[in-house]
Amino acid sequence: MDTFEKTCGDRTAIHNALQLRAEIDSFQSRWPTQEPRRLEEDPMPTFSWQQLERQLFDLAATAAQADLAEHLVSATRKMSRFKPPEMVLREILCLTWVLLDENFKPGEELEDFMG
Repeated sequence: MDTFEKTCGDRTAIHNALQLRAEIDSFQSRWPTQEPRRLEEDPMPTFSWQQLERQLFDLAATAAQADLAEHLVSATRKMSRFKPPEMVLREILCLTWVLLDENFKPGEELEDFMG
């Protein structure tokens, strides 16, 4: 790898990190993190990424959407460590909507993403 390719790769990584930071800042300005107000508020039950994927696969409206479940969950999981929990929750809800929407037709972008 020459210096030019390394510099371009570094710039892309920096751009992606800055874009992610901007998305997180925007999310947190809209929905600031709140401390639990009462001791009796229960946290959500825990579940694994594999369990989420399995349920989304089963709930998907079409076979093509079921095939997307693995890829969408994987992408969400990989980025989840950098995001606030509520932001990850929102992304899970959005990908669930995509998988349950019978009218959703994956475009070329998703086909390229899936390989």
